Amino acid sequence: MGETAALQANSQGIRWEVVKHTAAKEGILLLPRRWVVERTFAWLGRFRRLARDHERLTQTLAGWHWLAFVALLLSKLGCSTA
Repeated sequence: MGETAALQANSQGIRWEVVKHTAAKEGILLLPRRWVVERTFAWLGRFRRLARDHERLTQTLAGWHWLAFVALLLSKLGCSTA
C-alpha cells in the first residue's frame, strides 16, 4: 500500500515523506509540519457550507474551498470580507 501511495503522489507532483521514529517515546511528540495540514482543515471546518457534502459536482465543491481559502487569507491580511 505504501509503494502505491508513493507512486500516485509522485505522478501528481506531490512529495511523499514517511516519518518514522527511531525509538518508542512517551507523551506528545510533534511531527514535522503535520500541524500545518491539521490547522488548515480546522480553518476550513469553520465554514458551514463545507461542513456537509451538499454539492453534486466536484467543481462546485472545489470552488467553495477556493472561496473559503480566499476569505481566510483576506482575514489574515486584515481585510474585511463582509
